[in-house]
Amino acid sequence: MANCILMPALSPTMTEGTLVRWLVQEGDEVKSGDVVAEIETDKATMEVEGVDEGIVGRLCVAAGTEGVAVNSVLAVLLEEGEGEEAVEAALQGASGVPRADAKEGGAKERVAKEGDVKEGGAKEGDAKEGDVKQEGQEKREVRGNRVRISPLARKLASSHGLEVSAIEGSGPHGRIIKRDIDRAVLEGKTSVVRSGDHVGSEGAGLPRRDREDPLFPNSVLVPHSGMRKVIARRLTESKRDIPHFYLSVDVVIDAMLLFRQRVNEMGGGSYKVSLNDIVVKAVAHALMKEDKANAGWTEEGIRYFESADVSVAVAIEGGLVTPVVREAESLGLLEISRRIKDLALRAREGKLLPEEYQGGTFSVSNLGMFGVDNFQAVINPPQSCILAVGCGREVLVLRDGEVEKETVMTLTLSVDHRVVDGALAARYLSALKGFLEEPALMIL
Repeated sequence: MANCILMPALSPTMTEGTLVRWLVQEGDEVKSGDVVAEIETDKATMEVEGVDEGIVGRLCVAAGTEGVAVNSVLAVLLEEGEGEEAVEAALQGASGVPRADAKEGGAKERVAKEGDVKEGGAKEGDAKEGDVKQEGQEKREVRGNRVRISPLARKLASSHGLEVSAIEGSGPHGRIIKRDIDRAVLEGKTSVVRSGDHVGSEGAGLPRRDREDPLFPNSVLVPHSGMRKVIARRLTESKRDIPHFYLSVDVVIDAMLLFRQRVNEMGGGSYKVSLNDIVVKAVAHALMKEDKANAGWTEEGIRYFESADVSVAVAIEGGLVTPVVREAESLGLLEISRRIKDLALRAREGKLLPEEYQGGTFSVSNLGMFGVDNFQAVINPPQSCILAVGCGREVLVLRDGEVEKETVMTLTLSVDHRVVDGALAARYLSALKGFLEEPALMIL
């Protein structure tokens, strides 16, 4: 009996995604657990595994297709001896609606292009000489100007100007991975990618000149990525629906700078704690002290959180993600630092799992490393607060008739007035200021 591979819901809020690439083609045998495709959500690129066994009878959505709804049919798996009638029957009985049907010359025509490899030898329009995929073998699959390559390796190849079709992959099924790119760079194989070559999914996020604006002839249109669309939608909803108000406070951070220096000296170079790590720890402690600020809005009521799950904003190519440091109030400073570094690295590589960037109770956005003095961040619903952290700057103050120098950092708290009132927000900022100006209080 034929079975359908559906677009999975990779997170509770996911409604659609981009089918980045197929790792199988029509005629391939698929076993349960085999990776069949890469799906891009608004936060990461993830692999989709086959649940059932069978032979790929039809790829219903072309690689590079954006906006594929959850539960849409991606492909149909057939049992031995089944044919086109079984494919049609499976599609008619499926709840999802295919975005591109091979019967109409869609996926079948687009996927099986020159350079595609099919099991059982070459046919007209199939693989050319040297592009052979034999049963049981794990060899690289070349599709036109695209190759089987991981998202991280694809980014690295683009940044180094590598001709990826000339690189031999050492990953599963001949897939090009990071170490292959690193090796190619060391061997001096860098070369400018030819005009028109695509590194990655066809048409995804590439500059286009096919929609020139007569008012701006010297411009390039870059289509919105799935991430950018989601960011635009969520931030618009946040500013429209949430009654924001803002409170700012200056924190004297000389004691915190000295504390960080001593902690790092104690490590002898084995670790490096940042100011942001200390801020996250202080944020968590302040949430335990003023726990009513650790809350979120729902239509049924205000939800109060019992742990400080701090979302840390991380800038990545094309957008922003907020991986979560769970139960930060119970973690030591070194563990917080380690987790933030690990989450940030995997966020930039597109390797975060949905549970690693969802479910935070409070957000921290730090632009101090860019020299920004202060700013106002947009709340990330259903959270009720986000802290904007500016850079440290030296100021002169008059104290007891004497001029002294201090290092000051401005913190701005964006608050959902439906959940947190002004007095509570002020108490929270006061508690946070106390922990940052006297870091030793966080170990008491």
